[in-house]
Amino acid sequence: MLIRSKKRWELPEKAATDESVYLSRRSLMKGALALGAAGTTLGATTRESQALFGLFENDGGGNEVPFTVEGDPTADLYPAFANPSYTNAGRPLTEEMDAATYNNFYEFGSHKGIWRAAQSLETRPWTVIFDGMVEEERQVDIDTLIRAMTLEERVYRHRCVEAWAMTVPWTGFPMRDLVAYARPLSSAKYVVMETFNDPDMASGQRQSWYSWPYTEGLTIEEANHDLAFMATGVYGKPIAKQYGAPIRLAVPWKYGFKSVKSLVRFTFTDQRPLTFWEEANANEYGFWANVNPEVPHPRWSQATERLLGDAEERVPTQIYNGYGPEVAELYSQIDDPRLYM
Repeated sequence: MLIRSKKRWELPEKAATDESVYLSRRSLMKGALALGAAGTTLGATTRESQALFGLFENDGGGNEVPFTVEGDPTADLYPAFANPSYTNAGRPLTEEMDAATYNNFYEFGSHKGIWRAAQSLETRPWTVIFDGMVEEERQVDIDTLIRAMTLEERVYRHRCVEAWAMTVPWTGFPMRDLVAYARPLSSAKYVVMETFNDPDMASGQRQSWYSWPYTEGLTIEEANHDLAFMATGVYGKPIAKQYGAPIRLAVPWKYGFKSVKSLVRFTFTDQRPLTFWEEANANEYGFWANVNPEVPHPRWSQATERLLGDAEERVPTQIYNGYGPEVAELYSQIDDPRLYM
């Protein structure tokens, strides 16, 4: 007899949304995006039509918050199929307004209201390079890459090293699919990810005390883990600029700085890379950056975290951000005291 054990985040059948309701919601959102992309609806402008369907909201100060990238060539792919194995992260979704207006994106500065500055990010044209220890080095247009993948939606926790947290519905594809697409050599042990470098567009990159461009890295085993995810959308729409458009990484068991944004290069290597924050301050930020409530940051505790939202609730931090049963085995043979930095 076959006995299937559900993953911890899977909902019971009785808690699932009725299919007709789910499909109606998805149809409405697709219609909203189509109307916005068409430019007018019932005489309204593109921005007015998007506001009508909640693609823009007011930030309370009279400014509209962009929740999507206007004219995204892949808009027809969203909203994507919601993978039922990843619909419950064990806590409520963060309101889109909160997630969209509280961001780290050092390319545009170091304050949390960076979403405004990030609107200068130009996401088309955009190409992605695969190089290093691969069968064939190549450069691929971002829309070609996205359409080569099967997109799905996953709800993940996000835990920042600064001890704030959110729960977000990312759309994208497993990173292992990108690794397969890149065709690395069997001798490759790491994948190094690099963001854009354009100080004329991104004012934060004029800060000479950082070593630009932003780089991050994973082991091949981490990159091929089922939870490692390449995000191209969020909240059922193409990913907005402040989240790291047009493509970013989401590794939910690690601190957020590992989830590098606005990627332009994937380099496969057999040498462990020196990553951006490790180079900037190795005493505080290491290569592994796995979440552990019992290992404090040198300047603050990691025992609890603040959930974004009106309540500003503080909750206990969980080992590996709650994904320990799925990922702890990755590190069972690694003897490194900085595993949680």
